[in-house]
Amino acid sequence: RLFPGRGDRSFPRAVRGGAQAVERYHENRNEESTVSVETVKTYLKSFGRDEDVQEFPVSSATVELAAAALSVEPARIAKTLSFADGDGCLLVVTAGDQKIDNAKFKAAFGMKAKMLPAGDVLRLTGHAVGGVCPFALPEGVRVTLDMSLRRFPLVYPACGSANSAIGLTCEELEAYSRDAVWVDVCKDRAPA
Repeated sequence: RLFPGRGDRSFPRAVRGGAQAVERYHENRNEESTVSVETVKTYLKSFGRDEDVQEFPVSSATVELAAAALSVEPARIAKTLSFADGDGCLLVVTAGDQKIDNAKFKAAFGMKAKMLPAGDVLRLTGHAVGGVCPFALPEGVRVTLDMSLRRFPLVYPACGSANSAIGLTCEELEAYSRDAVWVDVCKDRAPA
């Protein structure tokens, strides 16, 4: 086993088959991430925020990892979920502690919530899994922001790589996510 406790099967089929294959897999992901984070920085430069992108020496590909890298509570991570939308995709940015409510999603978008297959994420969003964000997207990608984010003065979306983020107000997130609309598609939170 290459990774004790996880084994080869935790990697896509393309990387099964030894350490060299795993190394090539990570090299390709790093190249994709470098291009994507630079694309996002160029995009954010038009808002004067390119220098505010934080890059970490550790992964921030999941809510938990991003929260640890930033030293913030997981709920403040603005996770971007990628859903199939005909031949394209729909991005829903939610608070890190939220889950999609299928009935609300269907009511809002007129379709079932079907996550994009991992192999389609980069092609349709321009960002690899773990770094998907609502910035510097290809034409036609719809972006929505879930109301669950509004309870925080500052949230942290990724910036195109699995080791980057930026702190933004909800107003900034909306402005930088061009044509984004606010929706309520997450499960209702239990009272504290």
